[in-house]
Amino acid sequence: MAQLGIGIDYGTSNSAAAWFDGENIHLVKLEEDAIVMPTACHLDRDLRVKTGQAAVLQYIEENRDRVVELTPEVIAKTQLLMEEGGGGNPLAPPDVETVDVYGAAVIDRGLPGRLFRGVKRLLGNASVRRLMVFDSPFRLVALVTPVFLRMRQSVERVLPGPSQPPSIGRPVLFEGDHTAATPLALDRLTEAAQYAGFQLSRFYPEPLAATLSYLHANENDSANDSEGIALTFDFGGGTLDLSVVRYVGRQFQVLATKGLPKGGDHIDQLLFERYLFPELGKGVKWSRRIDGSWVETDFPFKEFESLLLNWPVTYTLNQNRYRSKIKDCMTDNPESANQLRRLDELITHNYSYVVFQALRKAKAELSSQATATIDIPELDLEIEISRHSFESMLAPLLAEIDGLISETLHEAGVDEEAVSLVIRTGGSSLIACIRDRLNHIFPGKVVEHDPFTSVAAGLAVASYHGLTY
Repeated sequence: MAQLGIGIDYGTSNSAAAWFDGENIHLVKLEEDAIVMPTACHLDRDLRVKTGQAAVLQYIEENRDRVVELTPEVIAKTQLLMEEGGGGNPLAPPDVETVDVYGAAVIDRGLPGRLFRGVKRLLGNASVRRLMVFDSPFRLVALVTPVFLRMRQSVERVLPGPSQPPSIGRPVLFEGDHTAATPLALDRLTEAAQYAGFQLSRFYPEPLAATLSYLHANENDSANDSEGIALTFDFGGGTLDLSVVRYVGRQFQVLATKGLPKGGDHIDQLLFERYLFPELGKGVKWSRRIDGSWVETDFPFKEFESLLLNWPVTYTLNQNRYRSKIKDCMTDNPESANQLRRLDELITHNYSYVVFQALRKAKAELSSQATATIDIPELDLEIEISRHSFESMLAPLLAEIDGLISETLHEAGVDEEAVSLVIRTGGSSLIACIRDRLNHIFPGKVVEHDPFTSVAAGLAVASYHGLTY
């Protein structure tokens, strides 16, 4: 009897796992009530670990209504000459005192825990070797290992027999220097997998896994051709990955793979900038009296932007140096009080994650309807957006996607007409203008396939058959 296959889809935003018995693919529950798990790792001050949704919720709660006070970091020690040696003895040692030299105020002494999301983006960056967890430098491998460990334990709880080494997904391109990023990232993932108890794991490109999953699911469908050229369009939370293969049944030859380090998270940030920034103080004029004269300047919203766009670090805005500017501007300009009050409440109560959840919900609704509402009752905010406005915002990204498709087909040595099948997968592939664009380029050839679990399923099939790339 053949050994079972295991697929591990370690994603930028979310992760999934599956096993394959030669006939059927079985998806594994990674959360109590969900198959898909947020790729998140939380460590408290005792370095106790939480992963998945529990990590996210812990981090949000512990930073709600918490004022952040940064203290200076000791960056060196120096000796100060207090006085010359006494007694008129020229050989007497001088009286010196050793003192600390402080740098900028960067240490959050009251931080209850650290949350790590999107570590996958850093794996190919040679300059990022360690991240500080309180006073301890943690290698990136140590922050990936707990997520792998949870996935392995979840799989083993339901696995009915012995298994092949798991196939672990990898993007076509890791972020970083293109020549060095992928080998470095794979070395780090290999080490993390070994620490988590995965022995002899193999890596398999994510779009190829989605292709394999589709071909397996449809191999007995008489309506589908048993051979041809397939383009897989895998558009997830962190990346867009493309592959072109020539397939015969479940066997295929890889003709080209390409990737773009942008996904649904990038689109969420674009939505935040376009629709929420103006409601939170961007563009507000600050009129105040300075040295006896009235001066009008822009409220310094730029200082807030990058921290607002990355919800895991938004809590750091809850410092006096940020909030005092909000309070002063509200006092001087009461006509802008609503916008600045929302900004202050978002920061104080750590609502950034709530905001991004509302953005994702509206984004999903626009896939099936002409308008949607960004509804954030915590900020007393409702913003109606149209699909037309949303798609206009995405125009530059769509142009990048068009270019990537053209490059991939050129590298494969085929044109649009030669492609017989387009497999559309990944959560971001559900966006209406993405669907429409693919249908326009490849009319009658596009199929949707398991947007959130196709990669994990295909990896399990690859593991079962011992496929490598």
